[in-house]
Amino acid sequence: MFDSEYLDIPPLASAGGAVRLPGSKSISNRVLLLAALSHGQTTVHDLLASDDTAVMLAALKQLGCTVAKSGRNGESAVIGGLGGQLVQRKATLFMGNAGTAMRPLTAALALLGGEFELSGVPRMHERPIADLVDALRQLGCSIEYLGNEGFPPLRLLPGQLKLDQPIHVRGDVSSQFLTALLMALPLVARRAIRVEVIGELISRPYIEITLNLLKRFGIQIERDGWQRFTIPAGSQYRSPGEIHIEGDASSASYFIALGAIAGSTDGQNGIEIMGVGADSIQGDIRFIEAARMMGAKIDSTPNSLHISRGIWPLKAIELDCNHIPDAAMTLAVMALYADGTTMLRNIGSWRVKETDRIAAMACELQKLGATVEEGADYLKITPPRQASAWKCAAIHTYDDHRIAMCFSLAAFNPAELPVRILDPKCVAKTFPDYFEALFSVTKAKTADIPVICIDGPTASGKGTLAALTAHRLGYHYLDSGALYRLSAFAASRAGVALDDEDGVARIARELPVRFAGCSIFLGEEDVSKAIRTEAAGMAASRISAHSQVRTALMDLQRSFRELPGLVADGRDMGTVVFPDASLKIYLTASALHRAERRHKQLISKEKPTTIAAIQLDLEARDARDMSRQAAPLKPADNARLLDNSYLSIEKSLDQVIEWWQGTRPF
Repeated sequence: MFDSEYLDIPPLASAGGAVRLPGSKSISNRVLLLAALSHGQTTVHDLLASDDTAVMLAALKQLGCTVAKSGRNGESAVIGGLGGQLVQRKATLFMGNAGTAMRPLTAALALLGGEFELSGVPRMHERPIADLVDALRQLGCSIEYLGNEGFPPLRLLPGQLKLDQPIHVRGDVSSQFLTALLMALPLVARRAIRVEVIGELISRPYIEITLNLLKRFGIQIERDGWQRFTIPAGSQYRSPGEIHIEGDASSASYFIALGAIAGSTDGQNGIEIMGVGADSIQGDIRFIEAARMMGAKIDSTPNSLHISRGIWPLKAIELDCNHIPDAAMTLAVMALYADGTTMLRNIGSWRVKETDRIAAMACELQKLGATVEEGADYLKITPPRQASAWKCAAIHTYDDHRIAMCFSLAAFNPAELPVRILDPKCVAKTFPDYFEALFSVTKAKTADIPVICIDGPTASGKGTLAALTAHRLGYHYLDSGALYRLSAFAASRAGVALDDEDGVARIARELPVRFAGCSIFLGEEDVSKAIRTEAAGMAASRISAHSQVRTALMDLQRSFRELPGLVADGRDMGTVVFPDASLKIYLTASALHRAERRHKQLISKEKPTTIAAIQLDLEARDARDMSRQAAPLKPADNARLLDNSYLSIEKSLDQVIEWWQGTRPF
């Protein structure tokens, strides 16, 4: 997951490949709560690993549920159900910004009794909950507002339940209020309980999800249209034993749009989406109908979708979006590529989501050059008239995951401008690996993928500085020196003398190298420690003088230039390997300062030596690197010189970022 402050996406050129979606947030949190309320254990497969599900799981553990997770990212969980009874009857629960956790838990806990406080992030305290609280108070629940009237945080206290009258709840603000009641009322259904919806029920597909899952857990709700729902007397939750979470249909919308905007036109090599398809129980799967209206070519199977470009430019549409409230946001960005004005209606629920999404989308679309008309429950979007009317923009995401994901698609603009996504880590709410997935199925012109080169002599700190810079920007990191160390290590292991230029070059050309975080693998063997010794460094310096070895490693080093960008450190990154790099830095420090730093490292590893000996060794290595015939160590012609003899690593990093910002168009 990208956790940088911002992510610059270069202009993207095409898209193609397969992507597997994370589990649905709406289904995941519903299933977790239903499993917790049921008798018996429930094994949940393909569970979404995200901020929202983490919030729900933490709350369930506080309430006495047993939770055992498995899989590399916790994709499966075994939930020990409470059988409709609470183990802990007093707790303070933090709900983050997860409406799918806050609303249903409020209803369930209010009906089960006990003393609870539920709060969240500041935005959660701006999201209305009065309609649910009013409905629960009709049932005799005791609920107090701890802040502003009508909004969390809440205090729940034991009440005296009254189940003899129909419960009335508004349906025109959020379907989550009705969902919360339908999931909680079976806990107290000693007699049949009727819920009546006041006004038009919005986001009906999410109620369909709720009813479908309730049935899986043994509750058969009787429904009269969309106005009356009856929970039968004697309802009890029963675990289905095992349940699989299907891929998130809302998340599918970004890749459906991607195929429509940038996929192939032959229908063969578009975007393949796995994990959700024609058999989905999620309402947002109907996004495919809207995408087809705009020109996408979509084929579906029960559990997959294949998307390619059909009509271009896309067709402008006018659509009532009540049935796809979350996915409709993606249509607003698709409208940037349409042949006229697109009108999205009946989206009033956007106002009370993670942010005021109508206002936010209008603001950010205009940054890109669109003309936008915003109404109480609609958006009207007219795209830039021509390529030159597109603008380079830094997109504010408002801590809203869907805004970040939507606007990543703007990187396909015809003006070939980059797009900056502020706070990209907000996607962790539902799709932590979204940007990795996006870049795995998109391509950019090589020249458009930015590169920062940090060259310099041994022990100048270039590796540390480059790694921190890459982390700050969300870019890939290339430690070119590790490739030389690895080549020398592999050659020695194969019995090839380091002076055998042909032999070492042959080894380098066939190097089965793999980087995984801070680890370096030769084939399947982790050799990270083995190649970090002083002897390995000396061996690397020796073979780096061989021109054939440098040539052999050239293509391998350049292959690291991948989306969204690269930070490379070495001795010839800016002069030879990436001569077109956007920013080149030559990092140095006096031999004495470098020797003192290296001395501290060696002493910490209990390797006795002297500063004077280290300094002599560094000066000898500098002379060898600077005088070699093949790519001698020197600053690139247009490199920025950075002497960090008296600078902390933090100050050095700030300087690099400042220089980098100066190269950006934002």
